[in-house]
Amino acid sequence: MRTNDYRLTEQDTRVKQYPDGKYRWVYEVNLLTNPTVLIDVWMVLAMSAAIVGIFMAGIGILAGDFGLDMLVSILKVGFIVLALMTVLCIVGYLFYALLAKGKYAVLFIMDNKEVVHKQMPKSVKAAELIGKLAMFAGAGAGREGVVGTGLLAKTRTSLNSEYKDVRKVRGCRWMNLIKVEERFFKNRIYVNKEDFDFVFNYLADHCPQAKVKR
Repeated sequence: MRTNDYRLTEQDTRVKQYPDGKYRWVYEVNLLTNPTVLIDVWMVLAMSAAIVGIFMAGIGILAGDFGLDMLVSILKVGFIVLALMTVLCIVGYLFYALLAKGKYAVLFIMDNKEVVHKQMPKSVKAAELIGKLAMFAGAGAGREGVVGTGLLAKTRTSLNSEYKDVRKVRGCRWMNLIKVEERFFKNRIYVNKEDFDFVFNYLADHCPQAKVKR
């Protein structure tokens, strides 16, 4: 059976501990049914629009021209800009989803020091990653680091969160998502519903400085 035709089973995506003591799992993010990426992009755009509005209001206050009329004008312009940015955001996101064929694969690595989010290039499929993990599970016994070689070392984006720096751990069960946030950095940990509680509790227990919200 070709890799592209392979259908992932529940067992394939379970969190497993490997010979080096680290937990690894693969999650296939569906860009059309899981809107977390779109929400993150929109939030950045909304914050940008808000900052511009505050900047304009500040100029008006310093110039002595700020009043109700100026406030209404800023709000109107802000809503128009935000509406346009929202449309562009949705169009751009759908175009990205089309290029990615609606999904992308992520490899997660978790140990007692950090959790790592490795987004794979769009050419790498979840089934390939799972196959490599299975192969290296045996080859890696007693050989530290061997699981990180080959296909598993390929990454488009790698986000590392050391527990000592984490300030918030928040669960979004309906999106199979755990948000691991540092002061100026946010990581997104996806995990299937069967292992959600295990991963969430593990992260909560290992992040001594974090506020935990279930």
